[in-house]
Amino acid sequence: MTRLLEELRNALRNIRSAPSVAAVAILTIAAGVGANTTIFSWMRSLLLDPLPGAAQPERVVAIENTAPDGAPITTSYLDFRDFRDNLKLVHDVTAYRGYVFSVGDATNTERVWGEIASGGLFDLLGVKPEAGRFFSAEERDDVQNAHAVVVISHGYSKSRYRSDPAAVGTILRINRTPFTIIGVAPEGFHGVQAGLDYEFWVPLTMYGQLTHTGVWMLEDRNARNFMMLARLAPGATTEQARAEVQALANRMSVADADSNQGIGATVLPVWQSHFSTQATMLTPVEILMGAGGVVLLIVCANLANLLLVRATARAKEFSVRLALGATPRQVAVQLFTETLLLSITGAFGGLILAYWLGDSLRWLLPRVAMPVMRPGPLAGQALAFNAGLAVFVAVVASLVPALHASRTSINEVLKRSGRSGTTGGGTNRLRGLLVISEVALAVIALVGAGLFIKSLESARAIDPGFSPDGVALAQFDFSTTSYDAQQVDNFCRRLRERLLERPGITGVSYDDSVQLGFNGGNWETVEVEGYVPGRTENMKIYRDLVSPGYFDSMKIPLVEGRDFDWRDDVNSQKVLIVNQEFARRFLANRLVIGSKVHGWGEWFTVVGMAHDSKYHRVTESPQPYFYVPIRQIFRPEYGLTFHVRTSGSVNEAIQALRAETSAMDPALTIFDAEPMTEYIAASLFGAKIAATLLSVLSCVGLLLAAMGLYGVLAYSVAQRTQEIGLRMALGASAAEVLKLVVRQGLQLTFVGAVVGSVVALASGRFLSSLLYAVRPADPFTFVAVSLVLTAIALLACAIPVRRATRIDPMVALRYE
Repeated sequence: MTRLLEELRNALRNIRSAPSVAAVAILTIAAGVGANTTIFSWMRSLLLDPLPGAAQPERVVAIENTAPDGAPITTSYLDFRDFRDNLKLVHDVTAYRGYVFSVGDATNTERVWGEIASGGLFDLLGVKPEAGRFFSAEERDDVQNAHAVVVISHGYSKSRYRSDPAAVGTILRINRTPFTIIGVAPEGFHGVQAGLDYEFWVPLTMYGQLTHTGVWMLEDRNARNFMMLARLAPGATTEQARAEVQALANRMSVADADSNQGIGATVLPVWQSHFSTQATMLTPVEILMGAGGVVLLIVCANLANLLLVRATARAKEFSVRLALGATPRQVAVQLFTETLLLSITGAFGGLILAYWLGDSLRWLLPRVAMPVMRPGPLAGQALAFNAGLAVFVAVVASLVPALHASRTSINEVLKRSGRSGTTGGGTNRLRGLLVISEVALAVIALVGAGLFIKSLESARAIDPGFSPDGVALAQFDFSTTSYDAQQVDNFCRRLRERLLERPGITGVSYDDSVQLGFNGGNWETVEVEGYVPGRTENMKIYRDLVSPGYFDSMKIPLVEGRDFDWRDDVNSQKVLIVNQEFARRFLANRLVIGSKVHGWGEWFTVVGMAHDSKYHRVTESPQPYFYVPIRQIFRPEYGLTFHVRTSGSVNEAIQALRAETSAMDPALTIFDAEPMTEYIAASLFGAKIAATLLSVLSCVGLLLAAMGLYGVLAYSVAQRTQEIGLRMALGASAAEVLKLVVRQGLQLTFVGAVVGSVVALASGRFLSSLLYAVRPADPFTFVAVSLVLTAIALLACAIPVRRATRIDPMVALRYE
């Protein structure tokens, strides 16, 4: 212990003797470690702790249905009941769905996100109430609309009821229905969607009451609106449960062939679920983890270079210690101790940075209806990760200077001349290699960022098949009212007429499934007359319910046939419009107009064909799609979105929409009113995160590489002062001295750029599936990165060159 304390005292004394070096080292470490800790906290909340507050979360799995073509799909309530009642290797099977509710009385409402869940949710997760109770045995049955009870979150109890225990037993009006608060969830429990913050939980059997749809939705196997979770039985594995679930799904596909034919099922770890935040966030965060690792290696190389300079300056000190009997190991331990203290201090700064940046991910979220994004807390795993990074940086960064210092030759040191002790060629080569590694790593990060930026721009440049410019969107949730379908129809027609009377508004339409939105869209199982699908072909085709005038307001051309009109209502012949890909796939070599398509239990006649558009992602290949008059099919629970096209300001159109809605029904919930150009940016959410944060990390890496290059050149000029003075005394011009210094900097940059480019090319195949219209070997990106690096290298040379060209030959020759 005494020896350790002595080493720590010596390390602190040596650090204090060079405060500028210590400050640069600490700031460098804080930047690298802070960035990596932030990304790790995001990764931890998505992967390592997707169900915060749950007991044994690793035993919780997701059950997903699969379409005939293998695509993941959600489940119906009746299918959920079959899984719940017939599986042995999993138990506490729970169905759930996130939902935005209108809370409060008719004159004072607020939008609150909650989860509709079957009664066993809390047993599944193993959480205990903070106050009151959870759903009782009687409240877990399948009787619809009989249990108007609600469990609120700790945060909602605190913000709305000031954590008053008396809140339990009071009434909370949700979608105009009174619910009795029966309990408060514990602090730290936020629901089953990783990273999202839900405020309360209501029984799934209250779905019809909350959405004012009656009981049909939970009695129709085709109404697939829910996700499922379950807990593995003791001793059961995921593979065994998957086999059991698939076997049951096969039996269901026979017993309920009219709705489930070809429908399979599988079991997945929660973090692999396709209907969660992980599905959107996982790939970008994984990319960022890789980029963060590159930045951390640059930090290590930069710090090693800095410490190597410091070790070289202390060569006489080390030689004296060795001459007095110190072993090379003791010298190496001393340097490692100093580096570890710097790393710990820098890591603490990185922890502060990570705390500040923990909430930064929500800055990149699309502005669509979704719960608040919770920052990943800096829990024990994040703290351990931060400490581990500190040790890693200390070991890697101190390795080169420690080896160099421990091998110091006393005779060599004594023979060196020059006021500052000219370094040997071996040291200079080591420092050059470290700079080359920094530049190479910076190239890898810059190339990755450049490819993702170009891919994002290519995706943004794609024609979506409609015109979002000049269109304002506003979403309505009629389930928060007591409107029936006819009242919704009357409201929408009157609102449309009032908006069209406003100056500047040139078109108004509405639908129930905005293209390129964040919710994935809606689909319907169809049968096309005269078309025989393949054995595994998926006939669940995405669709949109639209009002008359929709195609004109969205600038979607009709290739053939007619548009919908106001005569296409619930009492008229059922009609639909298909897109070109639908016609190519299902109606090839036949007349499109007049063809029959079966859906919703009825036959529809095709009356038009619309031009193909982009429906889910701008990068998708052509997809079959169809449109149905909203007046023939619409139910209030679907919700709908108004599209208001204006020749003036989109913000003024939004204000007009809000004003007219309030004048017609002040209690009606309207949300996410925004320009359509902002709304459809959700389809590029993952690419935007990757491009934005990779750009930030690559810029940090580039800055560190520039600092390393500057340090090498500045030190080189200082060490070669006598040489440069002699050259100038013998007639060398300032231009020749400039050339000497710049050539050294560009040589290091060139070698690093070549090495980095080769590695980036080799690793490009891992990124190819994530890029759109950009090759991993894109020449423009590599040339642009090379030009940026050259410019940075010249900038890093500027100050050393200035010093070199101002050296007075007479002063330089008098150094010794």
